[in-house]
Order: sequence, then C-alpha cells, then structure tokens
Amino acid sequence: MVTIADVAEEAGVSISTVSYVMSGKRTISPTTRQRVERAIATLGFSPHAGARSLASRSTNVIGLQIPLRSGVDVHVVMEVVTGVVAQARTHGYDILLLTSDDPRGMERAAKGSMVDALLVMDIESDDPRIGVLTHLEQPTVLIGLPEGRRTMPCVDFDFEEAGWLAVDRLLAQGHRRLALIGSPAEVLARHTSYADRLARGFLAACAAANVVGSVHACPSSADATAVVDEVVAADPSVTGFLVHNESALPHVFARLVETGKHSSAKPGIVALCPEDVALSVPGPVDSIAVPAEAIGSAAADVICDMIAGGTPPGVRLIAPTLTVRTSTDVVATKHPSTTRAT
Repeated sequence: MVTIADVAEEAGVSISTVSYVMSGKRTISPTTRQRVERAIATLGFSPHAGARSLASRSTNVIGLQIPLRSGVDVHVVMEVVTGVVAQARTHGYDILLLTSDDPRGMERAAKGSMVDALLVMDIESDDPRIGVLTHLEQPTVLIGLPEGRRTMPCVDFDFEEAGWLAVDRLLAQGHRRLALIGSPAEVLARHTSYADRLARGFLAACAAANVVGSVHACPSSADATAVVDEVVAADPSVTGFLVHNESALPHVFARLVETGKHSSAKPGIVALCPEDVALSVPGPVDSIAVPAEAIGSAAADVICDMIAGGTPPGVRLIAPTLTVRTSTDVVATKHPSTTRAT
C-alpha cells in the first residue's frame, strides 16, 4: 500500500509538505505543489477518508518535550517552559509535557493525534531525534540549534555570539588569558547545542584577538571551587573568566574573590545566566542575560504561526545583551554584530 511517506520520498519533500498540499492549510510554492501532485499521481496515492478526517481534527494542544537529563539546570528549563505555556495560552493552546528523551514518546503523541504540533528542547549538536521528527506530519520547532543543515525551524538564544560578547568585555578590562567555566561534564559530553556554540564563540573570539582561552567543565555544586583551583594552578596568569553555570556561579564567584582574581576594583568575571542569578551573588558582576522566558515565548509564537499556516522562519536567535555592573553606572548594551550568519 502506498503511504504518504512514499509520496514525500518520491517528491523529495517532507511528509508535512505533502500533508499541507493535500489539506490546503498552508501556502506551498507552485513548483513544490506540482512535484507533490505528480508524485501522488505517479504512485496512485489515495489517503483513507477516515485518516483525512482525523488529520484535520484540531486538539488545541502543543506537545513540549523536555528531557530531564543529568546536568541540566531545571530552574532555567522551567523558565523556558513558563514562557512557552504563557504565550501558547494567548493563542488558545494548552501544553502537553513529554519528559522522556525517547523519540517514541513524540511519535505516540503525534500519530495518536494528541497534539497539533511539537516543541522540542535540549537539542544536541547532532540530535538523533531530528530524524524521527522529519517524518511526523505535525509542525515541529526546535528550541536549540543543531549543527549542519537545519531541516526544521529553530528558536534559541545566540550562545555563540554571547561567547564573543563576553570575550570583548574581558579584553576591554585588560585580560589576556581567559577561561570559560562552563556546563557540567555530562552536558559537554552529550554535545548539547548551547554548550558547543558558547565554547565555539568563546574560542573563536580568543583566537581572533590572539589571546589564550580555555574551556573547562564544571559541576553544578560547591565542587566548582575545585575547578577554579585547578584552572588557576595550571595557569596562574589566567585573569578573565566567563562563567556559564547558574548553580556553580556563587561558588566560583566566592573563590575568585578569595584568590584576588575578582573584585569591584579589578573585575575578572562575566556571568552568562538569568538576570536574577547574576544579582544573587554578594558583589557586582558583569553579566549576559539568558532570556529563558523570552526564548519559550518566541518558540510558542513560531509554532502557533506554523499551525495557522504561516511560513517557517528558519533560524530565529535572540541577540545577547551585556549588563555592566563593575563601574559606577549600570549600562546595558546590545552586541553590534547580531546579524552574524548562522
């Protein structure tokens, strides 16, 4: 029996594109429509009337997959979820949470007509879930940015640009040997997209400025102080630190103050974290805010627009903003190169 997947393969398009051609729910280019119609005619595809009826039934529910993996900062994750839920409600949609990283959970929700669309979090650079998602009929948006050719829309914070912005700030303070105190080892080992992109931006900016930069995994606990000690012992001349680990930040901050690597008069830290986390440490620290709720809200807008038949945006990244607190005036500045190609 010929299936919609066979038609998609014959026409060289996704299953969702074939579905949109048949349903008329989204504008498809004439060339693509002709390819799909040719494939339907060539293969003699005739979808079952009951299946067509089921496919056209709206649930007003969006599936949100949040794999609760080791090393993930649950506080930040829940801020993203808050943004998704709040914004989806303004569009008239509820959220179904899927907490496993098993692609079969997404398939069950999609093929069982439990959801109208899917949002997927904690994207890895080479994420095995993407292969499954491309064969589902429902629209899908990734909250994250995989490597290579992006076959579906992506929404996220521009972590790579944040790495450049942090290096710019540390260089302006006179630092020439820099260290990124980053995510836990298990997050780096999974090649979680945000961690890979931050490290790439940080190291590229160091190389462009001809300064030394290094990246270090860090546990989200008081053990973070041991990482600081190891970094400084290995290279005592390191004076500038980018810290991207919300739970470790207070411990890293305290150790760097204790060792004289950071003070109000001689600042050496840029923190990449939600604003409230940066304000929670007992002293001024420059920070680049991770706008978690705004990421979730933007993703909800994109997926709801796609459900309504809008054109997928490709990649949408929220530009980083630096807040300077280690001078008399608090100044917020947006990095000038936010149009950098992705």
